[in-house]
Amino acid sequence: MSLVIPVILCGGSGTRLWPLSRVEFPKQFLALSGDSSGKTLFQLAAERVNSVRAKNTELGETLIVTNEEHRFLVLDQLRELPPITATLLLEPEGRNTAPALTLAALHASLQNVLSQDNPILVITPADQAIQNVPAFTETLEDAIKVVKSDVSEKKIVILGIPPITPETGYGYIKRMGSKGPNNEFNVLNFSEKPDAKTAQHYIANGDYFWNSGMLVIRASTWIAALKEFRPDIFSATETAWVARKVDHTGPVKFVRPDKDIFKTIPFESIDYAVIEKCIQSQFKIKMLELNAGWSDLGAWEAVWQVGKKDQDGNVVSGDVILSDTRNSLVHAASRLVGTVGLDNLVIVETADVVLVADRSKSQDVKAIVNQLGLQQREEKNLHRKVYRPWGWYDSVDQSECFKVKRIQVKPGASLSLQMHHHRAEHWIVVKGTAEITNGNKVIVLTENQSTYIPRGQIHRLSNRGNAPLEIIEVQSGRYLGEDDIVRYEDSYGRSKS
Repeated sequence: MSLVIPVILCGGSGTRLWPLSRVEFPKQFLALSGDSSGKTLFQLAAERVNSVRAKNTELGETLIVTNEEHRFLVLDQLRELPPITATLLLEPEGRNTAPALTLAALHASLQNVLSQDNPILVITPADQAIQNVPAFTETLEDAIKVVKSDVSEKKIVILGIPPITPETGYGYIKRMGSKGPNNEFNVLNFSEKPDAKTAQHYIANGDYFWNSGMLVIRASTWIAALKEFRPDIFSATETAWVARKVDHTGPVKFVRPDKDIFKTIPFESIDYAVIEKCIQSQFKIKMLELNAGWSDLGAWEAVWQVGKKDQDGNVVSGDVILSDTRNSLVHAASRLVGTVGLDNLVIVETADVVLVADRSKSQDVKAIVNQLGLQQREEKNLHRKVYRPWGWYDSVDQSECFKVKRIQVKPGASLSLQMHHHRAEHWIVVKGTAEITNGNKVIVLTENQSTYIPRGQIHRLSNRGNAPLEIIEVQSGRYLGEDDIVRYEDSYGRSKS
């Protein structure tokens, strides 16, 4: 019996899917695949990778490598699924996929020590779409068989996608020889993102496949390969791992490598660090062809491709009215969007941003995001509605000296015990019951009741009830930035101490 451990790489910011995908709420946490269930890309990935039932294998806990700031998004979305045993490996900052996989391999290797097993890792990004899940599962089970077939061989199995267009934004895998007993091929070489002419040649050749970023490998094989090809990445990651801290939220374990050490790890991808260096080495690279309706949803064009189209080729979401409009993607998040006489466009409306782009130029949305970064605008990172571990807030209105927020607090949750140097706050309860610490007093307010918190006053908002609490917060002062906060106590590890 072999232990199989699902690994979900849940980093990345999905900047080409701005304005829906932003740094603090990236694309893997959005429902973009066209799936009728309304589940997010991360949720679908978690379900897919837990569907593997290869013969003579035992499915272990799911390892989710994600950013520290996204841990409660992951938890909230896991709670909406049938129970999945999971551990979150929390990166203090993204260092690309090679360090992320190394964290998972080091954690999985603990199983080797405890059970004398050499676990097999099934690795998938969290932000891809798969239309044919049974075909995906069957291919993964074949990949596991390849890795299991000879324990003495250090095999790495990657999943290749049959290319349907001469895509210049993907890496390519060239297979060679005939198919093996579990439908695997040997890999001749890898090619990075080609120009259009070269990509067209790859399509015509028939032996080139897109690199999906999904692979199956033993934890020990990854560690051995990384030690050989990039010992600097292994050494730094292992040092951060040894100094890790572990805590829990309910049944889910949080594992935190040392923050300062982790930031010194070289920034590198799985492919550059190891996979492309394995050709003609002791590590045997195999490829399985994945015919399962795959898309990496790397741009709005890809979202249009997988979306459900009307008779005019339009993909529509939200409150939309179309007239004489064809082959377009229109997404309305917060208000009515109407179009007249359009063709081949992308229109994405959110509460604070409207994007309009030619569909064929949707890869270039990243240029807008870069400009937002240079201008230090909040729209690069945050939506108007911002999710927090305790709930969310929506910045409804603001001007030079005031800001109005609608705030919802989950049952049993509390904001931190905090203070502001530059602003005062008025709180009005509109739904539920609030327990409020206001200086030396603790008061309870119900609907239509309010309180005032002076500048410099220590305060806290808590929901001790069983239903969501909603308040309207009116801030006033000369500076209303989100960084004007001193936390004294916090349930989520954010206090000043």
